[in-house]
Amino acid sequence: MSTGHHEASWRLPESDPHAGADLAHYRDLARIAERGTFDSLFLADGPVLFNNVGQRPSGVLEPITLLTALAAATDHIGLIATASTSYNSPYNLARRFASLDHISGGRAGWNIVTTAGAEAARNFSLDSEPAHATRYERAAEFLDVSLKLWDSWEDDLVVADKTSGVWGDAAKVHPPRHRGRYFQVEGALNVPRSPQGYPLLVQAGSSEDGKHFAARYAEAVFTAQQTLADAQSFYADLKSRTRAAGRDPDHIKILPGIVPVIGDTEAEARRREAELEEHIVPEHGLHQLAKLMSIDPGLLDLDSRLPDDLPPEAEIEGAKSRYTLIVELARRDDLTVRQLIGRLGGGRGHLTFAGTPEQIADAIQDWFTHGAADGFNIMPAVLPSGLALFVDQVVPILRSRGLFRTQYVPGQTLRDRYGLPRPANQYVDAPELALAAH
Repeated sequence: MSTGHHEASWRLPESDPHAGADLAHYRDLARIAERGTFDSLFLADGPVLFNNVGQRPSGVLEPITLLTALAAATDHIGLIATASTSYNSPYNLARRFASLDHISGGRAGWNIVTTAGAEAARNFSLDSEPAHATRYERAAEFLDVSLKLWDSWEDDLVVADKTSGVWGDAAKVHPPRHRGRYFQVEGALNVPRSPQGYPLLVQAGSSEDGKHFAARYAEAVFTAQQTLADAQSFYADLKSRTRAAGRDPDHIKILPGIVPVIGDTEAEARRREAELEEHIVPEHGLHQLAKLMSIDPGLLDLDSRLPDDLPPEAEIEGAKSRYTLIVELARRDDLTVRQLIGRLGGGRGHLTFAGTPEQIADAIQDWFTHGAADGFNIMPAVLPSGLALFVDQVVPILRSRGLFRTQYVPGQTLRDRYGLPRPANQYVDAPELALAAH
C-alpha cells in the first residue's frame, strides 16, 4: 500500500500519489523498518488491477523484482513477496524465489496466495475464478512441486575441482519427474539450493481450507482479527492443527495485522483517524463491499444496516474468511453500511488502533502475552510518516519492556530471525520420498 493502508491516505497533503512506482519510496520505507530492527518487509500483490483507479493509487510494481532491488539497498530485513499459485507455474516461481534468496543472502519469503476474484481469472484465459477448494488443491500440489525443485540440488553438489575438471557431482541432482493433477515438471531447478534451503513460507488465508493449508505448509501466517478473544481462538486452533499435522507448533508464527494511528495524546490520535475517515468517498466503498459479499450494490444503503439475508460463507468463492469477519463486525457493532465502510477504510478488516505510543505498545503486549499472536504485521495508515512514528515512538517502548530486539544478529537469515530451522533436503534425509518422486 504505497501511501498507507488507509484508502484515503493518498489525499493527505504529505502523501505522494505517485509513490507506488517509485523505487526510492520503497527503499526509504525498507530503511526505516530496518532502523526499527523489523523482522521483514511484506508486499501484498495480485495479478490484477486491484482498485478503481478513480478511488486510490492503483499501480504497483511486481514484488519479486522490487524486492530484488531492495535487497541491494538493505542489509538485514527479510523480504517477503506475495505470489499466486493459481496464475504461475512452479518452475518459474521457484526459480525466482531461489534467486531472490541468493541475492539477498537468505532473506527471502513467499506469501502464498490462491488469488480470489473473477477479474484475475479473466487475465489468464479463464471465464471465471476456479472454485475455492480447487484453488487450494492446486496450491498444495504447487507447493509440493516447488519443494522438490528447491531440494533438487543437494547443498554440497558443487565440487569445483579445477584439477580434475569436475564442477559438480551429478549424483546429487534430483529431478522431480513430477506427474500430478495440475502439473507435470520433469527437470531439476537451474539454481543451486539457496542459503535458507527454501524461502520462508508465509500464508494469509483463514478459511477452513486456508487453515488446513497453513497447518501443513506455512511457517508464518498473516491473519485478521478484530478482538482479543477471536485472535486467541484462531491462534489456539491453528497451533492445534499444526500439531495434528505432525509439525512443531512453534514452527508456525501467527502474525495478526494491526493498523496503528499514533498521536501524542489519545485525542490527537482520534483526530488523525477522523481526518482520514473524512476523506473516504463512501460510494467507492459501497461497490467494493457489494463485490466482496457477492451481492448487487443496489441492495446496500449507506445509512442502513447490512441486509439480513446475506449469502452464507459456503456460497462465497472469493475471500471467505474476510467476508465472515466483516459481516460479524457489522452485526456485532450494529454498524450502518457507511459506518462499516469507515471502519474498513484503514485495514480492510484488520484491527485499527488509534492511541498514544504507550497505548499501542500496551495493545501489542496484551495480545502477545495472552496467546493471540507471536508477532504482528504492522500496517501504518499513512506512509512513510506512520512507519517512522511507530519506529521512533513505539519500538523503544517495546524494547524497554524486553519484548523486542535492540539490534540485528549479523549473518542471520530470515528463518534464523523467525526462530525456524533450515529445512532438511527431502532427497537426502528422506530417501523414501526421493524414490517416490522418481
